[in-house]
Amino acid sequence: MTPPPLRLLPWTTPEGNPCYLSTDSDRSLLSRLADDIEEAQMDSGEQVLAGARAVLADRRAGERAVRFALTRATEALADLLRIAVSRGERITDGDPRMQ
Repeated sequence: MTPPPLRLLPWTTPEGNPCYLSTDSDRSLLSRLADDIEEAQMDSGEQVLAGARAVLADRRAGERAVRFALTRATEALADLLRIAVSRGERITDGDPRMQ
Protein backbone atom coordinates (compact mmCIF):
# COMPACT_ATOMS: atom_id res chain seq x y z
CA MET A 1 0.00 0.00 0.00
CA THR A 2 1.34 3.40 -0.97
CA PRO A 3 1.48 5.92 1.88
CA PRO A 4 -0.64 9.04 1.42
CA PRO A 5 1.16 12.05 -0.06
CA LEU A 6 2.54 14.69 2.27
CA ARG A 7 0.56 17.91 2.52
CA LEU A 8 2.45 21.20 2.33
CA LEU A 9 1.20 23.22 5.28
CA PRO A 10 0.45 26.96 5.15
CA TRP A 11 3.20 27.81 7.62
CA THR A 12 6.95 27.39 7.85
CA THR A 13 9.45 26.54 10.55
CA PRO A 14 11.08 29.45 12.44
CA GLU A 15 13.99 29.06 10.00
CA GLY A 16 11.64 29.49 7.03
CA ASN A 17 11.62 25.85 5.92
CA PRO A 18 8.41 24.24 4.65
CA CYS A 19 6.31 22.08 6.95
CA TYR A 20 4.52 18.95 5.77
CA LEU A 21 1.76 16.79 7.20
CA SER A 22 1.39 13.05 6.77
CA THR A 23 -2.12 11.84 7.52
CA ASP A 24 -4.64 9.31 6.27
CA SER A 25 -7.50 11.78 6.68
CA ASP A 26 -8.08 15.23 5.26
CA ARG A 27 -10.40 15.73 8.26
CA SER A 28 -7.72 15.25 10.93
CA LEU A 29 -7.25 18.00 13.50
CA LEU A 30 -4.11 19.33 11.81
CA SER A 31 -5.68 19.14 8.35
CA ARG A 32 -8.66 21.17 9.54
CA LEU A 33 -6.33 23.68 11.23
CA ALA A 34 -4.37 24.03 7.99
CA ASP A 35 -7.64 24.53 6.07
CA ASP A 36 -8.70 27.25 8.53
CA ILE A 37 -5.35 29.02 8.26
CA GLU A 38 -5.46 28.85 4.46
CA GLU A 39 -8.91 30.42 4.51
CA ALA A 40 -7.70 33.19 6.83
CA GLN A 41 -4.69 33.80 4.56
CA MET A 42 -6.95 34.08 1.51
CA ASP A 43 -9.23 36.53 3.35
CA SER A 44 -6.19 38.54 4.38
CA GLY A 45 -4.96 38.51 0.77
CA GLU A 46 -8.24 40.03 -0.37
CA GLN A 47 -7.90 42.79 2.23
CA VAL A 48 -4.27 43.43 1.28
CA LEU A 49 -5.24 43.64 -2.38
CA ALA A 50 -7.96 46.19 -1.62
CA GLY A 51 -5.52 48.24 0.45
CA ALA A 52 -2.81 48.12 -2.21
CA ARG A 53 -5.29 49.22 -4.88
CA ALA A 54 -6.33 52.15 -2.68
CA VAL A 55 -2.71 53.22 -2.21
CA LEU A 56 -2.02 52.95 -5.94
CA ALA A 57 -5.13 54.98 -6.74
CA ASP A 58 -4.01 57.79 -4.42
CA ARG A 59 -1.60 59.97 -6.39
CA ARG A 60 -0.58 61.66 -3.14
CA ALA A 61 0.48 58.40 -1.49
CA GLY A 62 4.04 58.70 -0.35
CA GLU A 63 6.92 56.28 -0.55
CA ARG A 64 6.17 54.88 2.92
CA ALA A 65 2.60 54.00 1.99
CA VAL A 66 3.66 52.40 -1.28
CA ARG A 67 6.46 50.41 0.38
CA PHE A 68 4.08 49.24 3.13
CA ALA A 69 1.46 48.17 0.58
CA LEU A 70 4.06 46.35 -1.52
CA THR A 71 5.53 44.60 1.52
CA ARG A 72 2.10 43.35 2.62
CA ALA A 73 1.26 42.37 -0.98
CA THR A 74 4.42 40.27 -1.32
CA GLU A 75 3.66 38.53 1.98
CA ALA A 76 0.11 37.78 0.89
CA LEU A 77 1.28 36.57 -2.53
CA ALA A 78 3.78 34.19 -0.90
CA ASP A 79 0.99 32.77 1.29
CA LEU A 80 -1.36 32.34 -1.66
CA LEU A 81 1.31 30.68 -3.80
CA ARG A 82 2.02 28.20 -0.98
CA ILE A 83 -1.71 27.41 -0.83
CA ALA A 84 -1.85 26.93 -4.62
CA VAL A 85 1.15 24.59 -4.59
CA SER A 86 -0.27 22.60 -1.69
CA ARG A 87 -3.67 22.22 -3.30
CA GLY A 88 -2.19 21.47 -6.71
CA GLU A 89 -0.07 18.68 -5.25
CA ARG A 90 -3.11 17.17 -3.58
CA ILE A 91 -5.15 17.31 -6.79
CA THR A 92 -2.34 15.75 -8.84
CA ASP A 93 -1.67 13.03 -6.28
CA GLY A 94 -5.33 12.18 -5.93
CA ASP A 95 -6.18 11.98 -9.63
CA PRO A 96 -4.34 9.33 -11.68
CA ARG A 97 -5.17 11.22 -14.89
CA MET A 98 -3.10 14.18 -13.67
CA GLN A 99 0.09 12.17 -13.20
